[in-house]
Amino acid sequence: MKRNMFINLMLVLVVTAFFFAGSAPAAFAKESKILEFDSMVGVPSTLTGTQASAAFRGVNAGGLPWTLTSAHGELKASGELEIEVVGLVFSAGPNTGKNTVTSFRALVSCVKSDGTVQNIPTDAFPATTGLASEGGGNASIETMVSLPQPCFAPIIFITSPGGNWFAVTGN
Repeated sequence: MKRNMFINLMLVLVVTAFFFAGSAPAAFAKESKILEFDSMVGVPSTLTGTQASAAFRGVNAGGLPWTLTSAHGELKASGELEIEVVGLVFSAGPNTGKNTVTSFRALVSCVKSDGTVQNIPTDAFPATTGLASEGGGNASIETMVSLPQPCFAPIIFITSPGGNWFAVTGN
């Protein structure tokens, strides 16, 4: 009787292990995010231009102030980067309320283990032009970047094709 009970118990354990074996790795396969954000801030007028005081982590601000309606995204440890930007437009100058730039770049800025900063730009991605109220300044990006290991204090910028920043993570 003890032998039958032992065999039944083993059978239950084997069947249970069989059913749960496929789901266990999925729980461990989730990739870690090193940054997730629900807001960005546009370049304020006090940081426009190329003077040294306008550089932030070695990245110069755009020549005019920018604003945006919303942005969200995430950066995973593997370097997978996803960003959604809505209404990134000039907030001053002759094109106030409009985006005239046909493509943006993202730039990931990391502090490396030796304390130096590494800025990793993406390729350009399309941006809509026109008034924000009519869909101007919208862009999506899904790409991979090669991150230093480790990547401390990551910051994400949206830049011009030339590399000047229009928006940065924060609020």
